[in-house]
Amino acid sequence: MNETKPIYILNGPNLNRLGKREPEIYGHDTLADVEAWCREAASLRPVVFLQTNSEEKLIDLVHEAIDEGAGIIINPAAFTFTSLALLDALKMFKGPIIEFHISNVHRREAIYHRSYVSMTATTVMAGLGAKGYPIAVRALELLIAEGKR
Repeated sequence: MNETKPIYILNGPNLNRLGKREPEIYGHDTLADVEAWCREAASLRPVVFLQTNSEEKLIDLVHEAIDEGAGIIINPAAFTFTSLALLDALKMFKGPIIEFHISNVHRREAIYHRSYVSMTATTVMAGLGAKGYPIAVRALELLIAEGKR
């Protein structure tokens, strides 16, 4: 096991507005808070923590993770439900992938119930709030250690 390969934590559109956008759904914690918690939770590996509002850029970041990363935590936000291109990129990744959502998307409107990302993710975590990110980091480290895909 190469412990120097980083964990990629990729965040999709509007997550840069975390703490301001619909706090009744997403809470008051900011993306900077989330990043700090993730770096603190990662005991074995470095963390690459990125956010983009662009589908194209998110796919480029997945490509970077394919070449450089040990595992991916991805909160694709709205792209979860719309992007076949993101699904195709994630299918190329050989390590574990955690699809992460702050809210429980299954308790929300029907448009949030069909995830393309789930078709390739190793596991899905939803509804833990922003404070669930460090839990996802620890879970990903276990999946990597167990050689899961």
